Amino acid sequence: MKRIALATLLAAATAVPAISQRSDSPPPPALVVTGNAQIMAVPDEATVRLGIVRQATAAQVAQEQANAIGTEILNAIGKLGVPAQQIQTSRLVLSPVYAPRGPDSRDAPRIVSYTASNVVSVRLQNLSQIGPVIDAGLKAGANQLEGVQFGLRNDLPSREQALKQAVAEARSKAQVMADALRVALVEVIEVTEGGVSFQPPQPYALSRAVAAQASDAFTPVSPGEIEVHASVTVRYRIAPKP
Repeated sequence: MKRIALATLLAAATAVPAISQRSDSPPPPALVVTGNAQIMAVPDEATVRLGIVRQATAAQVAQEQANAIGTEILNAIGKLGVPAQQIQTSRLVLSPVYAPRGPDSRDAPRIVSYTASNVVSVRLQNLSQIGPVIDAGLKAGANQLEGVQFGLRNDLPSREQALKQAVAEARSKAQVMADALRVALVEVIEVTEGGVSFQPPQPYALSRAVAAQASDAFTPVSPGEIEVHASVTVRYRIAPKP
């Protein structure tokens, strides 16, 4: 029994170096490149955000005024044919306004009024409605245009196109480098996606003062284009050219 156990132990001991030698074998020669791509996409949807800010000495009065204007805005935009499910009110905020205090004042903070604010968000698939929606909202009582953000309803085609171009650039760079090194690209060992990002045009916004002046004028808005960026990293196995 002892001889059998000793023989087994010796066999295991001699097998370990063989396994270690196999795992320590150098990786195949490789060439690693990164491909980047940028394409432009035309937006087909937009979100208009109209702000309402009202101040009154009583919190309830400020809230009621903001709510009333919000209702007027919803009605005005609805008359333009925008479906109700594409209009929503969000970010309802009621904040106290305190009396000014000197730096050395020891008086307790004193509330002098309240500010009520909310935001009406309108999602549009017809970009020609952006200007009319802004104008209708401002005329109905909105005193702040918080922004117009553009996007894509389906970003998959743009995402795929950007990735294809990034892969093509990686392949082109790899071939140039391989030719310079006088080696051949044998096969792809690994591909890593660096990510796809979308950069919409700068949001369009108006302050309260500018919004008040613009309430009597037509508001033209140009959507611009969305930048789509993609990157990939590709590892090729290489071999000397015959």
